[in-house]
Amino acid sequence: MRSARRNTDKFNRIIQAAVKIFARKGFYNAKIAEIAREAQVADGTIYLYFQNKDDILINLFEVKMDLILQNMREKLALEKNPLKKVQIFALQHLKMMENSKELSEVIQVEMRQSSKFMKEYKNEKFFEYLRIFSDIVEQGQIEGVFRPDIIPGIAKRAFFGALDEMSRYWVLSAKKKYDVETAAKEISRLFLEGMCMSPEGGLSS
Repeated sequence: MRSARRNTDKFNRIIQAAVKIFARKGFYNAKIAEIAREAQVADGTIYLYFQNKDDILINLFEVKMDLILQNMREKLALEKNPLKKVQIFALQHLKMMENSKELSEVIQVEMRQSSKFMKEYKNEKFFEYLRIFSDIVEQGQIEGVFRPDIIPGIAKRAFFGALDEMSRYWVLSAKKKYDVETAAKEISRLFLEGMCMSPEGGLSS
């Protein structure tokens, strides 16, 4: 029944309200009543769509990840060169964190406070996101621009880890030291110099 109610107006209002409340109050301190008040629905309405606060967090992640996946695929579809795709991936990831500060805080900090999300939830959306990058690595290997000994499964997690740490740094810091474009270009350059067959194969400055 709950799945049939997804994507309704009230469901989306609750999701948007949860982003604001989790970012403002923290996952542990946030109360269902506060989310309901922000969404302008009755407290009991929340339970027509979600089992509990952890369930709200998981649904929030899935809804937002669908949008992130769609945006990333659309941007990458405009580029054929795997070298440039690496830079596009980095730039789009960091732009998303820059443009959605509340969502960024929830993803970077609050989701890691939920033991259900971290230990029990089968995070298929995240794995799908990582596969986009491993596909870029495999494309580059097929085309002979990336080293054949690179392991895509490790490369995707290492690259995401660098982007994730930069995003977390921005969330936790009062002032950003680097802009999005500079950070994306530098992270991409460091990885491309390690993955390319030769230094000449990297992106020009």
